[in-house]
Amino acid sequence: MAKVMAELRERLAGVTPPSRITVPTRVHVITRGPGREVSDQEVRAQIDVLNAAYAGAYGGIDTGVRFRLDGISVRQEPAWFADPVRHEQAMKAALHQGGADTLNLYIAQLSELMLGFAGYPYWYEGAPVLDGVVIDWRSLPGGAMSNYNRGFTGVHEIGHWLGLFHTFENGCAEPGDGIADTPPEAKPTEACPQDKDTCADRPGKDPAHNYMDYAHDRCMWEFTQGQAERMHQMWAAYRTTPAA
Repeated sequence: MAKVMAELRERLAGVTPPSRITVPTRVHVITRGPGREVSDQEVRAQIDVLNAAYAGAYGGIDTGVRFRLDGISVRQEPAWFADPVRHEQAMKAALHQGGADTLNLYIAQLSELMLGFAGYPYWYEGAPVLDGVVIDWRSLPGGAMSNYNRGFTGVHEIGHWLGLFHTFENGCAEPGDGIADTPPEAKPTEACPQDKDTCADRPGKDPAHNYMDYAHDRCMWEFTQGQAERMHQMWAAYRTTPAA
């Protein structure tokens, strides 16, 4: 965390982060057969959820980040569909589009222990083709994944892509997740508790309803102002390109 924050401060010297961000978004639907697990309508529903969540429509603040769907591709690759972690390099090398400012969102099927994974902004320069977010198709709005089917897996993983850490980063120890207005949290939130305070000797209760925690979708509904500012800082430092 210290290394990330130091580099961010260095890159932001003399730079004013944008007040609004529109993210060009390319969605890649991986299928296991000729039929599709995910329709274009379901992809658009996921984009709608992203825009609502980042606008504060469910709670929290308006982050000033919006997502513009620029295209949907469909690729039949049973191996990629069943194990996008193992086949990440081949999948992304074949499908990735755009530069640092383009979100490539891959939809496939992950194991029971993983809902999705993402590349952080500061990884881009070292491996541009691997940049992007992968989520389980069953986590889309109305999907089959119990407790995680409101589209918030996408919200969470894209939060990482925009530069946010988990709220429970570093537990109760400083600097936590590096965000001043997300109270420290000793461990991830499970299920949907109404009240949780795992760092009782530190100010504030756990940010259990934050999108960057692990609560069930019905219990997630907010980003903070500090998280919004960090997204804009990370965008200015790592995702602003001449094309953007």
